[in-house]
Amino acid sequence: MLIDTHAHVNAPEFREDAASVLDRAAAAGVKRVICVGYDLPTTEAAIELAEQDSRVFAAAGLHPNSVAEAPGDWRTRLEVLARHPRVVAVGETGLDYYRDWTPPEAQRDAFRWHLELCDRLELPVIVHNRYADDDVADVLLRWMSSRPGVGAPGVLHSFCGPMEMMERCVAAGFAISFSGMLTFRNKSLQSLAAVAQYAPETSILIETDCPYLAPEPHRGRRNEPAFVAAVAARIADLRGKSVEYVEQLTWKNAHRVFPRLGEADGA
Repeated sequence: MLIDTHAHVNAPEFREDAASVLDRAAAAGVKRVICVGYDLPTTEAAIELAEQDSRVFAAAGLHPNSVAEAPGDWRTRLEVLARHPRVVAVGETGLDYYRDWTPPEAQRDAFRWHLELCDRLELPVIVHNRYADDDVADVLLRWMSSRPGVGAPGVLHSFCGPMEMMERCVAAGFAISFSGMLTFRNKSLQSLAAVAQYAPETSILIETDCPYLAPEPHRGRRNEPAFVAAVAARIADLRGKSVEYVEQLTWKNAHRVFPRLGEADGA
């Protein structure tokens, strides 16, 4: 009972074999996949996949790196897409200071707009963060100080921030999702293992972020949702739990963070 809470099966890398990829995921025990948009075309593609396959759900968003090249009416068009019944979250959105494709202030404006959309549609947010820990936390915590909703606010996906950021965001209600990076043997990622070891159980989600970040032992290959099992196994090892326990835990957490999953399951 696995859920890949952040996949890009809508990306060009899967154009020729998306159906086979989803079948392999199901054979590996992945019962649900959240296909995340990062611009208007990929959001449309995510929704189309979700319409065609009951195992797939969509998220509607504009990645911070995509903001500068987005059409002038992207906000209007994205809100229409986000209202689709198969959309379970807004995102991915956030901040990315590693690339300079979009000026930081434009990124922050788009990030705040996505959060306002979450409020209007009563949906959680999927947050991207790269080299922007302080600004991401600041925007999110300011939002939480006046947020009208009572459900889980969302998730920081493919988390690789410091322990302090995890603690601040979890205290505010956010979930923390771990990707294949958690399985890498880089010494620079040792602190990430500590975060996964000590994060509160109720905050933990798992993902692939495919086609990127394939976990060990698949590193170097195109990532795909079936490989999320390796992330679950790594968390189980770090926390001294069974893989089955982690699967059940992350399944339950995903349904709490993304309530529309439960609606579709008849829960």
